[in-house]
Parts: sequence; structure tokens; C-alpha cells
Amino acid sequence: MTSAAPQTGLAVRGKSVSWLGKRLAASLLTLVLITMLVFAATRLLPGDMALMILGKDATAESLAALRAQLHLEDPLWRQYTAWIAGVATGDLGYSVISRVEVAALLTPRLQATLSLIVLSLAVSVPLALVLGFATARREGSVGDKLVLFGSVAINALPEFVLGMLLVILLSTNIWHLFPAVSSLSPGQPVLHQLDKLVLPGLCLVLLQVTYLYRLVRAAVIDVMTSEYFHFARLKGLPEGLILRRHVLPNAIVPAVIAIGTIFAYSVGGMVVVETVFSYPGIGSALTQAVGTRDLPVVQAAVLIIAVIFLISNLVTDALAHSITPPGKGGQK
Repeated sequence: MTSAAPQTGLAVRGKSVSWLGKRLAASLLTLVLITMLVFAATRLLPGDMALMILGKDATAESLAALRAQLHLEDPLWRQYTAWIAGVATGDLGYSVISRVEVAALLTPRLQATLSLIVLSLAVSVPLALVLGFATARREGSVGDKLVLFGSVAINALPEFVLGMLLVILLSTNIWHLFPAVSSLSPGQPVLHQLDKLVLPGLCLVLLQVTYLYRLVRAAVIDVMTSEYFHFARLKGLPEGLILRRHVLPNAIVPAVIAIGTIFAYSVGGMVVVETVFSYPGIGSALTQAVGTRDLPVVQAAVLIIAVIFLISNLVTDALAHSITPPGKGGQK
């Protein structure tokens, strides 16, 4: 009987390691498929890619040099393996347009994007938790219905529509409070230019809060209608103690999952937000590179976004898997 507990613990750890291994394998397979899709999408476009990049006035020598730089004359499988080999060693190639290393070009853009997302989450997460708990405890009230209607209405708006509404309200003659264009000054830290982050950050906060708060609200309502919650109240436990001991631990799991999901989708969705506000992030870099057919930048930007998305989902799943309460689908 004394060996039952250790065996159970080993079994739990074994299941956790097996689960993590499967998730890692699935993520790696997904990443490989993404690299194939990105490569195929950029290489199989119709027309002469070198001519599209350099224009009709390009000389035969410049066209041949660009084809050699992009390995356009090689078989597709050799082009793909050469690109993957470069990525594996940290060599993302050179931008065809600016003639600088892609890594050097995208690093400050990525930092600007991540800074904006982290700042927006620092505001939206506590706000959504407070709003979710407050409205769940007053389910069905006028305030709860108004907040719920507003959140659904905001989430129904496309990012560019919400962004344009914010520009009209806060950057025109209605209320000229913040700059409509969030072009950062080069050489200055992002945090020293907070006034230029307000509008794109507010756009992200609205989208994040209205989604996350509803998940928190639903989770809190689910716990507050459970039998063990009512039993705790019948025992005469203080309301605050019940919320901390019973409601918060069970409601935090969907919140953790949602935060990771929001972070991942924010990185991908920044293409639209950055374009609306002319914010110099990786999303706007991708948009510009697509317009100029700068293939190395397009491939690297999409790959970076995909890697961040996969890592975020993997970390989120691992956290949710580890903190899921017993009987709620976890491993404990």
C-alpha cells in the first residue's frame, strides 16, 4: 500500500511527459507544413518573379543576378532545402529591395510588435478579469446586459473598421487627442513614444477585453451554479473566501488558455492593425514586402509569426494542462 502513491505520481508524470512529447511533435509537424506552404505560395506565383521585382526596365544582367540570388533557376526541392538550411542556421537571407539582412530588418519590427501586444495585454487582462467577475456576480442585470451587448458589438467589427472608428473619434476634429499615424521615431525606444501607441494599443485592448471578459464571465457563472459552491455558502463561509478558494481556481483555466490564444492571434492580426495606423511592426513589414514582392522578407515574416503562434499555443496548453483542477479534464 505504501508504494501506491509513488506509482501514481510516476504515472502522472509519465502521462504529462507523453502528452508534452505529442504536442511538441505535432507543433514541429505543423511548422514543417507551414514552411512548405509559405515556400509554395511565394515560388509558384505566375509570371517571372525577377521581372516583377525589378520591373520592365531591368537589364538582362540584373535579372540573371536576381534569379541567382533567389535560386529561381534551381529545382523547387533544392530551393526549399536551401532556404530551410539557411533558416536552421539563422540566415534569413537578404532583402531584395533594401539590400540588408532580413534578420536586421525584421528584428526592430518584431520588437515593436511584441511591445505593443504585451502593453495591451497588461491592460486588458486585469480589466477583463475584474469585468468578468463583476458581471458574473450580477448576471442578468441591466449593467451585465449592456456590457455583454457592447462586447459582442465590438468583436463583430473587423479590425480595420474599429481602427478607423478610433481614428475618427480620437484623431480628428471630434477629439483631436492622439496622432492618427503611429510612425515611431527610429533610434528611440518604443516605451519613450507612448503617445503613438495609444490608438493601436486601444484597438487591441478593446478586441482583447471584449473576448476575454466573456470567457471569464461564463467560467465564473458555471462555478457559481455548481453544487459545491452552493454547499460552501450553506456552510456559512465568507463570500470573499468562497471566491478565492472555489471560483478563482476553476475560472482561471479558461482565462489562461484565452490569454495565450489572444497573444497568438494578436501577433497574426497585427497585419491589419499596423496597416491602419501605419505602425512599424512586423505586420506592416509583411504587407510592404508582399507589395514589392520581396520574397526573403515575406518568407521570414510569415515564418516568424507562425513560430510565435505555435510557441504561444504550446505554452498555453502546457499551463492549462498543469493547472486544470482534478475532475476537469486535467492530468491530476
